[in-house]
Amino acid sequence: MFIRTENFQTFIRLYPAVACILAIQSVLWIFCKLPIHSVILWGDAVTGYNLGVANGEWWRLITPIFLHAGFAHLLFNSMSIFLFAPALERLLGKARFLLVYVGSGIIGNVGTYFTESLDYVHVGASGAIFGLFGVYLYMVLYRKELIDQENSKMIITLLVVAVLMTFINSNINVMAHLFGLVGGFVLSFLCVQKKERRF
Repeated sequence: MFIRTENFQTFIRLYPAVACILAIQSVLWIFCKLPIHSVILWGDAVTGYNLGVANGEWWRLITPIFLHAGFAHLLFNSMSIFLFAPALERLLGKARFLLVYVGSGIIGNVGTYFTESLDYVHVGASGAIFGLFGVYLYMVLYRKELIDQENSKMIITLLVVAVLMTFINSNINVMAHLFGLVGGFVLSFLCVQKKERRF
């Protein structure tokens, strides 16, 4: 379920939405590293910034999902998406998968806006990734026929570790993680259909 054995071309063909997300955030990370004044200004205009949102810059609730602070941040989140997102794209289909992913990220950023100070700045896909775990948690609790016991135990273990690390590590947008998790769980009631087949 979480083991990737596909080659590059097969991965893109089977999981186009996941591949697109990985490509977009990688290209944006490289782009934002260009030492060009206009690029730097653009980067400042699209990061998550609560005061900007308060001033009507609503896109800041969306764009941070695809931006990352450093290479390690990008690599860790990309690996998480690479491992855990394909199974959900296969289960839900491209449209519902993207709804859960982007929707959870937005919910995480909205939660950040309402719970953090106006000078709070953030970027990263973690809220959306936690949304994916919210879908898996929903299946573990309510749709046991979709996921076997071994994978259920793995999901619960990974989720517990991820939540603990959220509170242990510094420079973590805790609210995005928690609201993203809840967002993915709630969106599952709309996106996980009765006709889905088991992994």
